[in-house]
Amino acid sequence: MPHERGTIAMTVAVTPVTFDGKPLSFATMARIGAGLAVPLADPAAMERVRASRAVMEERIAHGAPVYGATTGVGAMKDIEWSPEDLDTYNMGLVRAHHFGTGAPFPSAVVRNAMAIRVNTALTGRVGCSPELVDTYLRLLSADVVPVVRRTGSIGCADIGLMGQIGAVLTGVGEAIYHGRRLSAEAALAEAGLKPVQLAPRDSLASISINAVGYAAAAGAMRAAASAVRVMLATALMTGGGLGASRDPWKAVAHVGTEREALIGTWMMDAVADWEWPVTTHVQDPLSLRMIPQVFGTAFESLLVSGRTILAATGRTDDNPVVVEGEVLTSGGSLPLDVTVFLQTAQLALAHAARNSFNRCVLLGNGVRRDLPINLVAPGAIATGFGPIIKLAGELFARVHSMSTPISAQAMVVAAGIEDEAAFLPLVVERFERQVRALRRMAALEALLSAQAMDILGDRPAGVPGMIYEIVRGHAEFYRLDRPLSAEVEAIESDLGSDETMGKLISQAPLPQLDDFFALGPIA
Repeated sequence: MPHERGTIAMTVAVTPVTFDGKPLSFATMARIGAGLAVPLADPAAMERVRASRAVMEERIAHGAPVYGATTGVGAMKDIEWSPEDLDTYNMGLVRAHHFGTGAPFPSAVVRNAMAIRVNTALTGRVGCSPELVDTYLRLLSADVVPVVRRTGSIGCADIGLMGQIGAVLTGVGEAIYHGRRLSAEAALAEAGLKPVQLAPRDSLASISINAVGYAAAAGAMRAAASAVRVMLATALMTGGGLGASRDPWKAVAHVGTEREALIGTWMMDAVADWEWPVTTHVQDPLSLRMIPQVFGTAFESLLVSGRTILAATGRTDDNPVVVEGEVLTSGGSLPLDVTVFLQTAQLALAHAARNSFNRCVLLGNGVRRDLPINLVAPGAIATGFGPIIKLAGELFARVHSMSTPISAQAMVVAAGIEDEAAFLPLVVERFERQVRALRRMAALEALLSAQAMDILGDRPAGVPGMIYEIVRGHAEFYRLDRPLSAEVEAIESDLGSDETMGKLISQAPLPQLDDFFALGPIA
C-alpha cells in the first residue's frame, strides 16, 4: 500500500517495491531515486540472509579469523582482534573509511546506493546480520539520505564513499532530511531513528561494495540514453534542413545491423507526415548518410552497458562471501565489467558528438540548398552563426577528450596487497560531463537547423516539427546579431526535460530503448 512522507506543505505518495536479490530495473531505480518508491525485503530472501549470517557467526564463535570482521583490513589483514575489542574495532572501521571529499552525489544516487546494498545482501551471500538490512530499509523509508562526497573511491569497492553512508548508520557524518543538511545524529533523531552498533562483518559490509558506483552509473546511463535520443531527433531535423537523401536510411533497414536498421526505420517513420525537402545530392556527406550507423552503435553500446549495470545490482561484490556453508575470501569487488563497457559507451558518445559537429559545420558553410554563409538572413547586415559554431567544436572536443579509457591506470595501495582498481566513480563522472556536453550540442544543432528552415521556408512536420517548435519557443528568427548563450541554454533545458522526452516517445517511440531505460516522466 502506498504511504505518504514529507512536510505538511508537500507530501509525496510512496509505493513499496519488493526486493529479492534479483537484478533491479532502470524503472525501479528511477522511482527509488526520485523518492517515489521504497524497497521492502522479500521474506524468502531474508531467510537467506539469516542462513548466511548463521554460517558467519558460527565461524566467528569458533575463533576462526574472518577478514574485516575479526581481523584488520588491507595492510592490517593479519591483525586479529580479541572478542572484547570487536565492538570498538567495528565502529571505528566504518568511521575510518569516511574520507570522501568535494561536492556530494545527488540524493537519487545515494538512495539507489542504499537500495543496491540491500538487494545484494538479499542474495544470501554476504553474511551480514538481518538487522543491518533492516537498518538500511528504515533509513530509506524515513528518507534520511546520507551526504556522500564523491571524490575518494579508486573503484575497487567504494571505500571512502560507502563509508559515508555506513557512518550515518552509527550517528556520524551528515545527512539530508526534509531538504535540510544536518548532522547524522540530528537527522536520525528528527526521523525517529537511533544510531546502531554495527556487529562484526556488518561494518565491512557497509563500506566495501561498489553500490555508489553502480547507482551513479545507472543514473548516468539513463541520462545518456535520453540525451542521445534527443540528439538523434535533432540530427533528423538537420537532415531535412540540408535536404539529405533518405535513401541510405531506407537501405540500412535491409543491410544494416539490427540496431542500425532500427534507427533507419525510426528516421523514416518519424518524418512520414512531412513532405521531405527536395534532395540535393546523390552522394551526401557521411555525417548525413551514416546517421543510422553512428546512432545505432551508440544505442547498442548504451544497451550493453546498461544490461551490465543491472546485472551488477543482483549479485554480491562483497569480500568475504558465504557459499555452500563456507566463508570464502573473494575478488568480486572489482567492477571491471561495468567500467569497461561504460568506457566503450564513452567512445560511442564521442562518435555521436563528432557526427553532430560535422552537421553544424555543414549548416554554416553555405554549400547545401544555397544556404547563406553563417546562416545570415537574406539582406541582413550581420555576422550570423559563424562564431557560435566554434561552441560546437569546443563541445565535441570536450566529449572526445573524455573518451580515453582510464581504468587500466596502475594502482598499488595497502602494502602492495590491493593492486587492482577500475576507477568506476571517476569514469562515471567523466561520462556525466560527456552527457552534459551532448545535450548542449543537440540544442545548438537544433537552433542552427531552425534558422536554415526559416531561411528556406520549410514547414517541418513530425519529429523535426516538434523540435522546431521548441526552438522557436526560446529563440526567434535570427536577423540582427544578438547574444545567444541564454537561448542555447534554454533550448537545452527544454529538450532535456522529461516532459519533452514524453512527447517525443508519444510521437515516435523506440520501445527497445524507451522501455529499457524508463525514459520520460517517472511514473
